[in-house]
Amino acid sequence: MRAARSLLASLALAAGLAWCAVAREPNPLAPARPQPEAASLAPGLAVTYAYPHDVQWLSDAQGALRFGAEPGPPLVGFDYVDTAPGEKALTSKRAEHVAARIEGYIRFDRPGVWQLAFHSNDGLAVTIGGREVYRHDGRHPCETKGWEAVSVPEPGWYRLEAIWFQRLSTSCLLAEWQGPDGKKGWIPNEVFAHGKP
Repeated sequence: MRAARSLLASLALAAGLAWCAVAREPNPLAPARPQPEAASLAPGLAVTYAYPHDVQWLSDAQGALRFGAEPGPPLVGFDYVDTAPGEKALTSKRAEHVAARIEGYIRFDRPGVWQLAFHSNDGLAVTIGGREVYRHDGRHPCETKGWEAVSVPEPGWYRLEAIWFQRLSTSCLLAEWQGPDGKKGWIPNEVFAHGKP
């Protein structure tokens, strides 16, 4: 009888710990320190491009960007719907074999747990506030891997960095969010900014 009770107690403890692990909030993002002043910011996100002979993985894109990357016109945000074949990728010079490093800030207007979903064609890795919040490697159509929860400790600007690539045919880069109030929508371009050159 004692052994059975001990076993039940152990199972209950394990179930409780598992529930706590599931219910726990994600690690909080780190706000930009110091917070950038409005006068020092320009709309959109800074981007640099590389044009490798071939790119199939994020590691290929990162390697290409280490050598010969060149700045391109800023992105308006994560607001680039799937192109038609032959249309240029993002603000780059080419439609295919494009790697991009994207940098700047994203502004959250309230603390709490936010849900983020990114759509890309092809690969994408996104870091916000020092934490990788999304990764979808390899070649794929314009799609998302689903929603990711992030904990925002305070309103304000958070550093954003991303690596993206497009190999062949069409390309896209989109993002949506759901705030702590449950409202869902595409992330507006107005919440993205980058340092003025």
